Amino acid sequence: MKRTSWIPAIISLVLIAGCAPDLAKDTEVINETEKNEEVATTIIPSMQISQEYYRTLLPYAPSKSRGLVVTNIYSKYDIKEVENGLLRLSQRTFSPDDYLFQEGQMLNSETLGNWLQRKREEVKDKDKKKDDKPKPNIGLNPLLPGGEITAELAKTDPMYLAHIVEQNYMVKTKDNKIKLGGVSIGLAMNSVFYYKLGDYGPYEQPIPQATIEKQGKKMADEIIKRMREMPGLEEVPITVGLFKQEDRNSIVPGSYFAYSVADEGKSLGEWTNINEEYVIFPQPASEVKYREVSDSFNNFKQDVEEYFSNYTSIIGTGFYQEDRIKKLTIDIPIQFYGSAELIGFTQYMTGLVMEHFPASMHVEVSVTSINGPEAIVIKKADDKEPYVHIYD
Repeated sequence: MKRTSWIPAIISLVLIAGCAPDLAKDTEVINETEKNEEVATTIIPSMQISQEYYRTLLPYAPSKSRGLVVTNIYSKYDIKEVENGLLRLSQRTFSPDDYLFQEGQMLNSETLGNWLQRKREEVKDKDKKKDDKPKPNIGLNPLLPGGEITAELAKTDPMYLAHIVEQNYMVKTKDNKIKLGGVSIGLAMNSVFYYKLGDYGPYEQPIPQATIEKQGKKMADEIIKRMREMPGLEEVPITVGLFKQEDRNSIVPGSYFAYSVADEGKSLGEWTNINEEYVIFPQPASEVKYREVSDSFNNFKQDVEEYFSNYTSIIGTGFYQEDRIKKLTIDIPIQFYGSAELIGFTQYMTGLVMEHFPASMHVEVSVTSINGPEAIVIKKADDKEPYVHIYD
């Protein structure tokens, strides 16, 4: 038996409200980070969806550098993963059982904007004008001699660092207050440097993985040094992750490949490698590493095509950790017009999911059309019954 859901939108809202935390049971605490004269009351939700998610303080405090990620990151896939991956990485240091989540409040847009720039050549005293105001020369990206990019400088001095993500992890004290208990920092590193030569371009300069790693670790040390000099961050544990973003045309996100922790009042310790990646399916037949999943996906795809050819394409995205697949997400865009046809397709496709994919694999299938989401099928690892929902 499969669990099938036929829920109109208004009923969905009621169910969502029913699953929301009961505010009468939520915990009210005093926010020590509030700098206003008025005492700020913060709510800790009583409900935690699962061990994979942190409880988030209410009212929600947006990041002090809100909006920069959209400007600095290449694709929508990397925009999402650079933050979600850091949340996942932070659980290695800050357990969701003990810490509460808050977006970054310590590094504002101006600070990050300065750090993400290139270093500047110092202006000699004789060249300074009386009205010139000193500007902080704290850019983390390499100095560009002469101020203009060349093909050679694109190889030797590209822009390595694209963005910095900050996440705060709060703890509750014995006197019913909350305080900053930890900080996570994600450094989004470029894998490709895009540049122009005069009116020509853009040109592309790939950056080797070894160089990305070397530069990322060097910048991480400098960032920790600067953060230790900021009020409130002198003794707080800080986790730093290195994220390699994909090129502009990639349809899968990049991933974090290394992290290190600066314990209370200290600099960064040893670096630990992270083995995570996103893989697009179908894969070439010559790719042995993903063959088992690829075969299952291809058989699923073939059966869908045989009986329901009225589709655009079927694409799968696999998330791997330690060379083992953790989740396979499949997108099926359709052009169906009738409800009966959609119901028939969803029923048939759900059977294919259970038939072709191992019981130990987490699989999510999303069916969409020009009208938006049409159906979703979720088969959690080792569950005997899938969850099926057809949108009304």
